[in-house]
Amino acid sequence: MATKANNRNYGTGRRKCAIARVWIAPGEGKFLINEREMKEYLGRPVLEILALSPLTLLDRVGAFDVHAYVKGGGITGQAGAIKLGLSRALMDYDSGLRPELKKAGFLTRDARIKERKKYGRKKARRGFQFVKR
Repeated sequence: MATKANNRNYGTGRRKCAIARVWIAPGEGKFLINEREMKEYLGRPVLEILALSPLTLLDRVGAFDVHAYVKGGGITGQAGAIKLGLSRALMDYDSGLRPELKKAGFLTRDARIKERKKYGRKKARRGFQFVKR
């Protein structure tokens, strides 16, 4: 799950169809997603708050440089995947942080994914429009 390499800690996060690979290292607080600044990549302040929530909870916002590589899904799912990956990387950095992260629910994988489309239906559950006459 998590490994140490070059004084960095790693965590994988998944949400819907998005997969995030997150590396953290002690530093001045740079947060890069796919080699772009977080504000530029995510665009919405709500998603920035979501991605930074593990660091905010632990009061370590400027203490780590975060490098995240995300693919798949939409921007909201990617932010959720970064949150889980960052939480796991922090736990790899210091296992004593686990109880606090667990209590806040940051180590739980959100298993909700899109339901598959069924035959005989327009979408997963929605039927075709009924015509009486």
